[in-house]
Amino acid sequence: MSKHVVTIGVISDTHGLLRPEAIEALGGSDYIIHAGDIGSEEILKQLAAIAPLTVVRGNVDRGAWARKLPASDLLEVGGLSIYVLHNLQAIDLNPEAAGFRLVVSGHSHVPKQEVRNGVLYFNPGSAGPRRFRLPVTVGRLRIAGQHTEAGIIELRITANLATSLSDR
Repeated sequence: MSKHVVTIGVISDTHGLLRPEAIEALGGSDYIIHAGDIGSEEILKQLAAIAPLTVVRGNVDRGAWARKLPASDLLEVGGLSIYVLHNLQAIDLNPEAAGFRLVVSGHSHVPKQEVRNGVLYFNPGSAGPRRFRLPVTVGRLRIAGQHTEAGIIELRITANLATSLSDR
């Protein structure tokens, strides 16, 4: 008997730029998580057209549209609770004690996945304008029962005016 696999696309730090490569990489997701620093309400509309969306407000998200967003949220997938916030340094609970096996964050622009005390901490990196010399990335989670696979996808950026100007 095979377990049902749920795919979650994870994106963060778009800062107003939703690249076509990110949309393509998130295609086929059953859910999408945006871990903050969205930059534009339009990005949320585009992501919600792909799959159901869980989103949190980042430190650069301002305006009436952003004030409606929570600072943290949770997504339940097949009995697995996922805690979502923008800045991991601002976490206000003990994920292990609270029953979370997965914490998704953004903010640092550095893609990272690390297991501590049985909890997977996952940061998809930044999918928006390139910062410093960091890669442009999104993440993918595959969940089957209590088993989770996580991966970082480096986006292959095609040259065009919009990305060329923002990548400088």
